[in-house]
Amino acid sequence: MAMLTEFTSYADAQKHYSKEGLWELFDGDRERINIAHECIDRHAVGDRIALNIVSTEMDTVSLSFQEISELSSKFAHALVAKGVKPGERVAIMLEPSLEYYVGLFGAMKMGAIAVPMFTLFGPDGIALRVEDCSPSLMLTNSEKAALCPDRADMEIVVADADWLASLEGYPAQYDCKTAGSDLAVFQYTSGTTRQLPDAVRHTHRSIVTLMNAALYATGLRPGDVFFCPSSPAWGHGLWHGTLAPLALGITTGTFCGKFDGGRLLEVLEELKVTNLSAAATHYRLAKNSGKAGEHQYSLEKLSFTGEPIDEDTAEFLEEVFGLPVCSMYGTTEVGVILANYPGAPDFEVRSGSLGKAVPGVEVEVHRADGSECAPDEMGELVVLRQGKWYQTKDLGRRDADGYFYHGGRADDVIISAGWTMSAVEIEDAILKHEDVLEAAVIGVPDELRGQVVKAFVVSKRAGDDQFTKEIQDLVRGRLSQHEYPRLISFVQDLPKTPAGKIHRKILRDREAAA
Repeated sequence: MAMLTEFTSYADAQKHYSKEGLWELFDGDRERINIAHECIDRHAVGDRIALNIVSTEMDTVSLSFQEISELSSKFAHALVAKGVKPGERVAIMLEPSLEYYVGLFGAMKMGAIAVPMFTLFGPDGIALRVEDCSPSLMLTNSEKAALCPDRADMEIVVADADWLASLEGYPAQYDCKTAGSDLAVFQYTSGTTRQLPDAVRHTHRSIVTLMNAALYATGLRPGDVFFCPSSPAWGHGLWHGTLAPLALGITTGTFCGKFDGGRLLEVLEELKVTNLSAAATHYRLAKNSGKAGEHQYSLEKLSFTGEPIDEDTAEFLEEVFGLPVCSMYGTTEVGVILANYPGAPDFEVRSGSLGKAVPGVEVEVHRADGSECAPDEMGELVVLRQGKWYQTKDLGRRDADGYFYHGGRADDVIISAGWTMSAVEIEDAILKHEDVLEAAVIGVPDELRGQVVKAFVVSKRAGDDQFTKEIQDLVRGRLSQHEYPRLISFVQDLPKTPAGKIHRKILRDREAAA
């Protein structure tokens, strides 16, 4: 019987998809499965490369499945020797490195819960998460170790060359015994609605559900050379950029340290990457680097997530790579639910569209009263889960052909003088000005209109009345006469979430304070 990885067309995805088909891609079953075994151990043959780690400061570091398998097994045994028990948390606050992946997969092998933590957290951000998940052990570097809270119930381990050497006395194999329902990962979201976003709790069985996104949102297939520059501290970088490709035995790659758009373009040529999945910001920074024409590319599939991509960047990508960039939409809580099926020869990628539902998922657009919206009517995107409609808190619409379009977060809607406007649409229009590098839009209070649109613009050009008028006229001409930024502030940079999304809440809070 053919495996799901053998099908590439949209028609076949609808015809052949089944949950049983997803399980056939793994060694484990519903009762017994372990993410570390599925992603690493079963592929540890010879010198097969699992991960390529790149940065702007050093040459590419390649790690084999065998190397990660043996060292993560040794760490699993070391955790047991320390008295760490299944179900206890092991926090990992490291840049992508051999030490990071040894910690991540070693913790999951022995049944502990891995808790990836972003390396740019300060002491308050670290303390909040430590207080929330109470890890038995924190694996980090010497610099971050000094910022970790001093707790009697948490051992701080500095992961360096000496630490790796200390593992040498332990066995290089570990017999994984986790159940499918056992917790494997606590994933903190990069959301902006709470001081401490919820930790989403993933079981070992989650690796199977992840294949929906792997097959239809990033288009992963055996033989791909994959790359995802997103940090593995966040959902996109960990699940879609790391676990999904490794589970299929596919070589993947990531960035260590600060992202650089020009370096990404170099890496695409250096590693002969065929499948790239990145945040919209990554693509925009690659475009702004001005280095796209300096390299040769092997790309066959492009996808993005995190926030909508502006039209100019999408056009740039199609011109440079000869491919449409495919949106994948979902949340850390529900996973990917809409996709543009990269690599499917029979799927039309429509400009600005989130695509269609992935197989096995039902998505609708609902009004505030819970009724379904008519075609092209804006409402809230909802997904059916366990017989109930789950609210995504994102606005959207669906056209007559079943394609979905994003309308921004519910709290990013601006209502001015009775007109409802989308911050995302206005930002996209502003970005069409040749001198604009980045833009963010919010609504600010106005006595006459209730709210007016205020834009924050990053540009190398000095901000003045003429530049302001050019932007306003551009938006008026592209959207409508009332839908333009009445206020424009020229800034050096924009606040972003750790995952790279524009942090509009910070802008709103600053305006409220002012």
